[in-house]
Amino acid sequence: MLETRSLGRTNVPVTRIGFGGGPIGGHRGPVSDAQAEATLQAAWDAGVRYFDTAPLYGIGNSERRLARFLPGLPRDSFVLSTKVGRLLREPGADYRPHGLPGVPELQVVYDYSYDGALRSLEESFARLKLDRADIVLIHDIDRYTHGDRQPEMAAAARDGAFRALRELREQGVVRAIGLGLNEWDTAMAFAQACDIDAVLLAGRYTLLEQGAAASFMPFCRERGIGIILGGPYNSGILATGAASGAATYNYKPPPEPVRERVARLEAVLARHGVQLPAAALQFPLHEPAVATVIPGVGSVAEVEGTFRLLDQTVPQAAWDALRSEGLIDPAASLPTGGR
Repeated sequence: MLETRSLGRTNVPVTRIGFGGGPIGGHRGPVSDAQAEATLQAAWDAGVRYFDTAPLYGIGNSERRLARFLPGLPRDSFVLSTKVGRLLREPGADYRPHGLPGVPELQVVYDYSYDGALRSLEESFARLKLDRADIVLIHDIDRYTHGDRQPEMAAAARDGAFRALRELREQGVVRAIGLGLNEWDTAMAFAQACDIDAVLLAGRYTLLEQGAAASFMPFCRERGIGIILGGPYNSGILATGAASGAATYNYKPPPEPVRERVARLEAVLARHGVQLPAAALQFPLHEPAVATVIPGVGSVAEVEGTFRLLDQTVPQAAWDALRSEGLIDPAASLPTGGR
């Protein structure tokens, strides 16, 4: 099995590579039940014991596909996280089809209330065919998702969903609570007001961007907040490279400054014989607050590729060169003697 780390100050052990459950839901493209099950089995065989999902992923498909795999395992042999903040409902008059083949045509309704969080979790347990989750995260209270309504949504989550999750933690129903989102500053503001254990931070502490290094990571270390690092490839460009026509950044075509920075990263790493995605996968694992990195994987080949990248040696000289060329923030944590 993979090395495990405690999630922040909790006693929840997560493998340093976890399973990001979005792709098996079908949001990147059609995935069959058989393909999802084979992908989960490959991850398990590789030693992964932490699985993350959410109602949003495949509009329930991700949770349902995990239900074909996880309930057959001893419950204490894995750690599971899911999320609250969205309910899946029959389409209303304002519904617009999402157009994802094989994904249920259900309407996503934001609900960060106390009752909404409890209802969401109850429905997730029904889809997962499990009676508990180890980690429950309030999903997407960021500006990226809500725009001008973000303050309103964050306030609703503080007054409602957080209160519900705090009570479940006190009752021992869940072991850790927190946030899953795309903005470190929004997470920090919430954590200053609410006693959370963990943040699933997607795409905002990567080889490409380390704005969280100077203030958020030290804050999390001080508070004992564990980071689950999602999106280590910034939705694709750190996996494909700058020149690829398929490269994406935040799920969109990358702006030219992003392409240029990634090209610089590639050039430095190439001088040291290192593949860009290997350095991208390994970089966040050197931050003490980061307990696990969860790349989204949708196939057996992607699982196998992830572990090849994890095993690739990144020499100290490569990290030092990236730092000296201004491509890694001076505040970011790096190894001091090898990988």
